[in-house]
Amino acid sequence: MLKKTLLAAAALSVLAGSAIAQDVKVLRIGLDGSENEADQIRNTQCVADGLKAFTGVENVQIFPSPDYNGVIQGLLGGTIDIASMGASSYAAIALQKPDAVDPILTYTQSDGSSGYYSIMVARKDSGITSLADAKGKKIGFADPDSTSGYLVPNVALPKEINAPVNEYFSESGFGGGHENLVLAILDGKFDVGTTFGSGVGNWEDGYTGGNLHQMVNKGNLDMDDLVEVWKSPLIPNGPLMVNNQLPAEMREKVEAYFLDLPKSDHDCFKAYTQGDNKEYIKVDQSFYQTIIDARKSVIGG
Repeated sequence: MLKKTLLAAAALSVLAGSAIAQDVKVLRIGLDGSENEADQIRNTQCVADGLKAFTGVENVQIFPSPDYNGVIQGLLGGTIDIASMGASSYAAIALQKPDAVDPILTYTQSDGSSGYYSIMVARKDSGITSLADAKGKKIGFADPDSTSGYLVPNVALPKEINAPVNEYFSESGFGGGHENLVLAILDGKFDVGTTFGSGVGNWEDGYTGGNLHQMVNKGNLDMDDLVEVWKSPLIPNGPLMVNNQLPAEMREKVEAYFLDLPKSDHDCFKAYTQGDNKEYIKVDQSFYQTIIDARKSVIGG
């Protein structure tokens, strides 16, 4: 009798899990505001359409946020199901609520590498070509939750300039996302600023991926107007995160869709990952542990 009861309970559990997965009618994708909102939505629409067809949900909604923290809070609170962000944003979530999301995938560059760089740039006509030239100047960061635009520079720069960032530079501020930061540098609001790029390929193309590459492709940046002042150590590419409030069956479907995306629709994959990238690979928290530790040390959460 006990055996039959346990088997019945197990069967009901399986059926309940299946029913819950079937009850998922909407998937919600968060966008972090690192790029112009209209461009981010356009580059994500193909993913929304593909996910809807692949998973069978009734609707896939896109939720743009003006900053990184809006998506972080959405993932923490369960109002966002899927997001691709930098490693520091994932670290913020992992430090506040370790079981909120899982980092499941990241992308590789055209050369197969799974990392990118924080790149400090200045206007070409500024005369700034090195960190020594940038001393006493005004520095801009992309967003306080950006890996390349804030966290990594604040970890790596002090080792090279032998001073705290806030002492070496005369003033600092935030650009409101990577694209806006570069535009602010071009407008003279900052002398130097940190954004990101693959570090692979040609400077005139903004490399093969990242914010500079996207801006060149959209026609709102000529790389001849900028110079590279500094490049960080390699940073692990940011994760595609899935909210753990979704049923396991749906999370598996989402992962399967994205793993296949580089083959099923490579143009969509390149648009969504912001560059001429190769494929998705599986990752887990261990891939980002150094960034989690760095964020805890520099920001605290």
